[in-house]
Amino acid sequence: MNRLIKLSISLVVLLFNNLAFAGDSSNQGFDNITLKTTHVRGNIYMLEGVGGFAGGNIGVSAGTDGVLLVDDQMSPMSEKINAAIQDINAGQLRFILNTHWHGDHTGGNEHFSKQATIISHANVRHRMMTDQENFFGKSPARPKEAWPIITFNDAVNIHFNDEDIQFIHYANGHTDGDGVIYFPKSNVAHLGDHFFNGVFPFVDLTTGGNAFKLTENIKTIIDSLPEDALIIPGHGELSDIPGLKTYYKMLTTSTSLVKNMAAKGKTLEEIQQAGLPEEWASWGGGFINEANWIQSIYHSLPK
Repeated sequence: MNRLIKLSISLVVLLFNNLAFAGDSSNQGFDNITLKTTHVRGNIYMLEGVGGFAGGNIGVSAGTDGVLLVDDQMSPMSEKINAAIQDINAGQLRFILNTHWHGDHTGGNEHFSKQATIISHANVRHRMMTDQENFFGKSPARPKEAWPIITFNDAVNIHFNDEDIQFIHYANGHTDGDGVIYFPKSNVAHLGDHFFNGVFPFVDLTTGGNAFKLTENIKTIIDSLPEDALIIPGHGELSDIPGLKTYYKMLTTSTSLVKNMAAKGKTLEEIQQAGLPEEWASWGGGFINEANWIQSIYHSLPK
């Protein structure tokens, strides 16, 4: 592995150890971050950080029954999230759906559990209850107040704000506990970190993720959604089915390339040096660059 790749990985490790997975409780670096509110469709809104890394995109269902959140970003963003919710709907916050266990999507759990019921896949609760160690280092168990109190194995429905909300487990894509949420009346889906819009995704290999399974899951999700659905990604701008299909094309192209080169006996370093087609060059602008993404695919290959 060359020096540039090592440096890039080191920077990613530093970012996520100090922010995403630890659920950093200090406000340092967050004062200048604001939340942009986008009305997606129907009862559904999206909150995204502007001016810095606030965490993953939040989905908001706001209506006569109150408020439901999909994910709750980093812990220092909690009061800003409260303010953004109040601007949308003055009703009570009643539910939080955690798409997976990472702290950039669950950092606000401890704060919001005082007023809302937290729901997740069973593996999310398990990983938050216990110490974890992955590519980014050690992540201590979260306080009990942050743990989801309702869990499911395959799927659960939440009947709220005139929506029969579907919360469905898609195993071993990003992690082993990821759930996708679909609001059928509004025709909006929140994909959590199964979908990084316009950038290479992070696949948490150590906690059950796999690049090939991620690709398979995205195809299943595309086939399950209406063609005019709008898509909230875990990271990146609001999208739609054509945008999700572009992401799927990137996944299939890159996973097939790495698989074929590895089958020919190429090493990881040789595949990284060859790189991906120029079409995907701009996708390395996130915290996972091209070399990191190729590495994730390579280590997702059957042993």
